[in-house]
Amino acid sequence: MNKAKYQMIIQWSDEDNCFLVAFPDFPGSYWRTHGDTYDEAFANGKEALESLMTSYESTGESLPTPKVAYSA
Repeated sequence: MNKAKYQMIIQWSDEDNCFLVAFPDFPGSYWRTHGDTYDEAFANGKEALESLMTSYESTGESLPTPKVAYSA
């Protein structure tokens, strides 16, 4: 997991009354998990990312290339 360089977006949802977590580098469903607090969403996001990566590796799929930010 410490080599993972994937984006994790955490955003409040008034409709769901919780923080939603997304991984834009992975295709499919945008929102992957959630949490009642930011810290809970972050912890759940780390767990969801580990599960996503494990799932890809167990099926032999290549992990998506992470988008990397560059500064000037």
